Amino acid sequence: MVDLSVELGPLVLRNPVLSASGTYGHGLEMCHFTPPEEIGGLVSKTVTLLPRAGNEAPRIAETEVGLLNSIGLENKGIDHYVADVLPDMARADTIVVTNIGGESPDDFREMAARLDGEAAIDAFEVNLSCPNVQGGRLPFATDPKTAREVIAGVRAATSKPIFAKLSPNVARISDLALAVEDGGADAITAVNTVLGMALDWRSARPGIATVQGGYSGPAIKPIALRCAWDCARSVSIPVIGCGGIATADDVLEFLVAGCTAIQLGTACFADPALPGRLVRELAALLAEAGIADVKTIIGTVRDGREILASSGAGSPARARETSNEEGLGAR
Repeated sequence: MVDLSVELGPLVLRNPVLSASGTYGHGLEMCHFTPPEEIGGLVSKTVTLLPRAGNEAPRIAETEVGLLNSIGLENKGIDHYVADVLPDMARADTIVVTNIGGESPDDFREMAARLDGEAAIDAFEVNLSCPNVQGGRLPFATDPKTAREVIAGVRAATSKPIFAKLSPNVARISDLALAVEDGGADAITAVNTVLGMALDWRSARPGIATVQGGYSGPAIKPIALRCAWDCARSVSIPVIGCGGIATADDVLEFLVAGCTAIQLGTACFADPALPGRLVRELAALLAEAGIADVKTIIGTVRDGREILASSGAGSPARARETSNEEGLGAR
């Protein structure tokens, strides 16, 4: 039997598969498709201090290989979440992660302080990176100093584990990873959606009312994988991979890249039963490969430059020889 358990800071998950914020309900809406006890954890939709109506419609546009969204963190606010959602989550037999959002460091700190005593919550995911608020600007996700300030404020307000959710829309995500680690994060979620847009040239209308929004789905997987790998090799805290994951092979790629766990997002819209099925497929793939413990493959990615060096093909002379040999073979 394959051991799928993993550790995220002080938390032990039965397997590395979690839902992604905003894609799998706010609480237990999807329990009829995938029972909570089958997966490693459930991550809530973003909760804010006050209710938010969200952005104007249209807010979702389907593209060739993914979805563009600009929901704008629509939710009923913290009071509704505590009164109507958390009582149900207390019976969920899995890790419960509450994603919190704010427009200032004080908002995040207050959210964490007010929710710190809720026993149903096992961890907070701090949404530093939503591209659909504040006019599309990403101050928390693009400035390491501000990102650290937000996480440090949340750390001071709670003893619960903190996951910092980062944006791929930056030049050096490793700088942000190091900043949130220094601020007290217990793990990093890499990554949120990629900024994108869609339009109809005939009508000159954009796909969504805000013109640009968050792009997700299969097309962003290589971007998310690179970001997760960059974070994992830069910090000592665990990384949760997120972006374009839809198969058990995808899950294993993120784990080999250095992630301890992953989150499933857009793929769940088409198949709400996917999280539970991927856990079973993950166990089957590992058993077939003779791997008894999923933790043994985490971070085992081989740097191509090291492979070349060990084979002797990394030297300039050997590179020229290889090039000549390939050229001769082509003739």
